[in-house]
Amino acid sequence: MRGCLRGPWIDNSDWRCDMRLTLWTYEGPPHIGSMRVATSMQDVHYVLHAPQGDTYADLLFTMIERQGKRPPVTYTTFQARDLGGDTADLVKRTVAEAAQRYQPGVMLVGESCTAELIQDQPGTLAQSMQGVEPVTMPVVPLELPAYSRKENWGASETFYHLVRSVLGGVSAAGIERTAAPSVNLLGPSVLGFRSRDNVVEVTRLLEEHGVSVNVCAPLNATAAELKRLPAAHANVCLYPEMAETTCRWLQRQFKQPVIRTVPIGVGATRDFLTDVLSTLGIDRAVDQARARLPWYSRSVDSTYLTGKRVFIFGDATHALAAARIAREEMAFEVVGLGTYSREFARQVREAATELGLTALITDDYLEVEDAVRDSAPELVLGTQMERHIAKRLGVPCALISAPFHVQDCPARYSPTMGWEGANVTFDSWVHPLMMGLEEHLLQMFQDDFEFANGAEPSHLATGVKQPEPTEVSPIPEAGVAATTQPEQDGGGTVQPATAPGDPIWLADALKELKKIPFFVRGKARSNTEKFARETGVSEISVETLYDAKAHFSR
Repeated sequence: MRGCLRGPWIDNSDWRCDMRLTLWTYEGPPHIGSMRVATSMQDVHYVLHAPQGDTYADLLFTMIERQGKRPPVTYTTFQARDLGGDTADLVKRTVAEAAQRYQPGVMLVGESCTAELIQDQPGTLAQSMQGVEPVTMPVVPLELPAYSRKENWGASETFYHLVRSVLGGVSAAGIERTAAPSVNLLGPSVLGFRSRDNVVEVTRLLEEHGVSVNVCAPLNATAAELKRLPAAHANVCLYPEMAETTCRWLQRQFKQPVIRTVPIGVGATRDFLTDVLSTLGIDRAVDQARARLPWYSRSVDSTYLTGKRVFIFGDATHALAAARIAREEMAFEVVGLGTYSREFARQVREAATELGLTALITDDYLEVEDAVRDSAPELVLGTQMERHIAKRLGVPCALISAPFHVQDCPARYSPTMGWEGANVTFDSWVHPLMMGLEEHLLQMFQDDFEFANGAEPSHLATGVKQPEPTEVSPIPEAGVAATTQPEQDGGGTVQPATAPGDPIWLADALKELKKIPFFVRGKARSNTEKFARETGVSEISVETLYDAKAHFSR
């Protein structure tokens, strides 16, 4: 999600400090979170005090989420010349025009990170207009500190203030619960990872066990439906990053218990249903017949997966769920665990400690790239950022969390929660590894006349010569910038790119290096070059390669 400018880094000890003028971030500013809440709901409109140019956020919903309509957001779109006048009056006019045109059930009013610097306080201005035509609907002012908080926090605060505003006059004493056992599903939203399909799957899961869904919010909810929240027997905190604050308030205000187990994976889905049934006092067995992952985990084929090294990074909810699935259900070895969700850092640190790891808590994807390289995983489970990192390092990757791209928002039914979600998760994790095995086998047999780079595809007629693929050299070791392009040696072998003064790879050593599995080849190369520099070797031969292997194996 979310491109954002960042200032230059001062620490010149970092070899990449001159490249950190602009970085992609895992989360956008908090007003993007507010837009997610407004766009998720049916009759909520958001007036955003923002300059021209900040309307780029619309593309997140129309392009990535594949929505057929623009988000319900009206921008003040002030320009530089407006700063010399009364921008507060511009806010009032925009609020009045939006109220008259759209007539929403509730109006949110806030400001972007740029507009925050002007200090117009648009929420307060709009609230002063409430009750006066045409602003007859409730107005919820949003004060979101853009320079200290980010998108998920902004979404959480917006949802909390919206629910609290709608239920402000409701007394706990007059609440009647639904006749049949029911729960609220809280937290699903647009731009949440597979939220649309997860709501369908979890609703089906609950109905199979005699529990109905009272309200699902904010996704597809109306302001009127929010008033029905207290009627449920319990609240399911389906996405804690969005709903944790709201769930705590509803628990205090209306004595509704909170179910915090997120049903991602077979074990978590079983625990989720157990929590729901016990909380609601339903005596019923959990049926997991639709889950196919346990069957595969008991099969002979699954032994190929045992011990695979995986690196996990994403929002806290999905990173924690992935770590449990990887360890308990897939028999993977988790070699890295981290999150960009600083609000949930404690939970991630505790999970990492149980795995014997140190959690990586950061929103800098360059730090994540260093951690992935150092841990040498065979599979990366992460976000859109980690997919790019894994591609650079030549490691398979599966997405488990936002931020994601349009290709990770499938048109087909593809949940990640419940029994079907466990099946989808299994497929998305195993397929990259299977392809990795195939690539490894192709590399092992690359000298065979049928598999050599210059060989004709077997399905084409004889004599149809295909262009030879270009060798892609491994990523340089951190601290060593690649300054030259790969060069052909006298025998036609492509040499890896090196910096001036670095040892040169001889053709026989390069050929031997290419026999090493792709997912550890980069580490083998960097260790060999490090060994050569430390021992004063200027040309890396096969003997140097194996001497380095023996040195680092000690």
